[in-house]
Amino acid sequence: MNKDFIEALEGISKEKHIPKELLLKTVEDALVSAYRKHVGHANNVRVEIDPEDGDVMVLSRLDIVEEVEDDSTQISLEEAHEVDPRFQIGQYIEFEVTPEDFGRIAAQTAKQVVVQKIREAERGIIYEDFKDRRGEIVTGIVQRKSGRSIFVDLGQSEGILPQREQVDRERFEVNDRLKVYIMDVKSSSKGPQIYLSRSHPGLVKGLFELEVPEIQDGTVEIKGIAREAGSRSKIAVWTEFENVDPVGSCVGSRGNRVQEIVRELNGEKIDIIAWSEDPEELIRNVLSPAKVEEVFIDEENKSALAIVPDYQLSLAIGKTGQNVRLAVKVSGWNIDIKSQSQYYGDDYEGDYEGEDYQEYEDVVEVEETVAEETLEEEVEAEEIPEEAENAEE
Repeated sequence: MNKDFIEALEGISKEKHIPKELLLKTVEDALVSAYRKHVGHANNVRVEIDPEDGDVMVLSRLDIVEEVEDDSTQISLEEAHEVDPRFQIGQYIEFEVTPEDFGRIAAQTAKQVVVQKIREAERGIIYEDFKDRRGEIVTGIVQRKSGRSIFVDLGQSEGILPQREQVDRERFEVNDRLKVYIMDVKSSSKGPQIYLSRSHPGLVKGLFELEVPEIQDGTVEIKGIAREAGSRSKIAVWTEFENVDPVGSCVGSRGNRVQEIVRELNGEKIDIIAWSEDPEELIRNVLSPAKVEEVFIDEENKSALAIVPDYQLSLAIGKTGQNVRLAVKVSGWNIDIKSQSQYYGDDYEGDYEGEDYQEYEDVVEVEETVAEETLEEEVEAEEIPEEAENAEE
């Protein structure tokens, strides 16, 4: 413990942004414990380190009393006057009790304490940095796997991607680079615990914010988002500027912006729709790609009934009801869907003169033709073994 030690503390203080006084106080407290272990007692001692030259002193405190009951913590007024006649009862006096070999113990203890304090300070800095970054998207590298959890190197720290926040069909290996959503940050004795997600809707929102300049500068606003991770997402966008196409801004030239996001999400489908303050228009938009013929709005219950052509019913509902589930989440409205025949009755014929239905008829005709050709091929295939058997005879 010397001037070199003090200079080293000053360097650490500047580099790690830890006050020098805090480091000295921490070392002094640790040396008190080290002294007590060394001598086996002494609860009334303190350690003082000279902040200029690093000299260490162990000081024992004795309270000045009229009658001594415990000579390890008290001293009589008469004895105190031998040191300084100005002492009075109620005051205390300190004597240096530094052992001869305490320098070696002090140096070892100081090193351990400073290293520990640096670690704590670094953990504190990392926690303070990440606690304000909840909801952000960061890029990391898969560092290791433990059970079904994935640990991601974020540069300054390590994040945890639990199994419940992973997407079932995604597979990552060590050294894979990926973008993750910071879901939560907690402080612990081992340092900050940074919890990450690949399934949170915020990941899709954050990716659009990174990829679309119009969202970054506030020209286009994300009004709603719904996600079934790994399968499909719906995102509703809006702008107050008439000369800006919010959907086109998110799609990008030739779809380059949304394709970049789809690649990051390993092929997850994304529907980008225009938000509208008009409930009827909003319901039509959120049920895309299905075509909606009529919408009946119940403002009081915030519910809507959407009427679609019979041939669009399955498309409007979606596989296992996915399209309507996402539509409900992204719009905030309860949506019921009925086909025209369900709503108007089985005898409803509808207006089938439009282009949409003609396209539908063409598709059905093609599918029926393909099905007939496939059936003929299967029949021919079944007859081949019989012909071969006759040939052998």
